[in-house]
Amino acid sequence: MFNKKLIVKNLFDKGAYNEIVQRMNALTTQTERGWGKMEVAQMLAHCKEAFKVPLSDKKMPRMFIGMMLAWMMKSKMYDDSPWKRSLPTAPNFLIKDQRNFETEKGELSGLITKFYTAGPGNVGKFPHPFFGTFTQDQWGKCMYKHLDHHLTQFGV
Repeated sequence: MFNKKLIVKNLFDKGAYNEIVQRMNALTTQTERGWGKMEVAQMLAHCKEAFKVPLSDKKMPRMFIGMMLAWMMKSKMYDDSPWKRSLPTAPNFLIKDQRNFETEKGELSGLITKFYTAGPGNVGKFPHPFFGTFTQDQWGKCMYKHLDHHLTQFGV
């Protein structure tokens, strides 16, 4: 008997995109988190910030600590292992203020669609500020995995 590895889905794939849209549609203002500190609207805003990285038309400065340490963690962003709960978050991705659920959900949905429709070769023009360069396949897996992590956090 052997351990079967799960294959990380890629947000560029139609099936993965449709799954994420369906799960996003299951969220409501009453959806409770399973762990962490963010409320559902804050989680949506946090995910929205993450999508701004591969969709940016401007190069973001590399973080020195990322240049030193990212090599140890980078593959966890897109490999088959699940992310641990309550991992540290970069300060610009922390959402502490109250957010409007419908606004955040609509804007994140728009960014997810923009990422999917742009397709491979049209996102991630610049290195990630912490992790550096990703291939298009890695971007698709990383963005799916991030959404999956947080949607799972909220039970959808």
